[in-house]
Amino acid sequence: MSKLKLLTDGFIKNNPTFVLLLGMCPTLATTTSAVNGLSMGLATLFVLVLSNIVISLIAPVTPDKVHIPVYIVVIASFVTLLQFIMQAYTPSMYETLGLFIPLIVVNCIVLGRAEAFASKNGVWASTLDGIGVGLGFTLSLTVLGAVREMLGSGSIFGWKFITGDGMLAFVMAPGAFLCLGYLMVLFNKIAKK
Repeated sequence: MSKLKLLTDGFIKNNPTFVLLLGMCPTLATTTSAVNGLSMGLATLFVLVLSNIVISLIAPVTPDKVHIPVYIVVIASFVTLLQFIMQAYTPSMYETLGLFIPLIVVNCIVLGRAEAFASKNGVWASTLDGIGVGLGFTLSLTVLGAVREMLGSGSIFGWKFITGDGMLAFVMAPGAFLCLGYLMVLFNKIAKK
């Protein structure tokens, strides 16, 4: 598989949100704004790339009976590191994302890529896969957050472009499902062309 294909598969063919429907909990819960979606996506990207690298290195020497627990420990280590970094440098974003940062440990995107790809491929390919899937997830969350923020509050990235209030339902859970459904249809229609 070419390096470019490894990198771009996460955007279109293996897009975690719009195609594979993975990571729905943080997708629906954290995308009340574009900034929150971008932040959660970048946090997941950080953990995904670093865990893919380490897992690709240790997979050949990890016994089959314990490979999943070992992968979870690796992922949890990077999530803990991420938590410390966010608490130190972006405490307000850490508080906003709250519980969803520690849940990256059991996020099926991260664990799935570790099991399906990083454990069977080399460091360079695993790094590219982590970047591609992570950027695809980040893009999906940012777009979903931007649409919800525009419809729900008439702003994007905090910049207010509509006076008055938006439709509150789009910032709440029902709006998340509705926006996600329409974006999935649009994404898959464009991807098939």
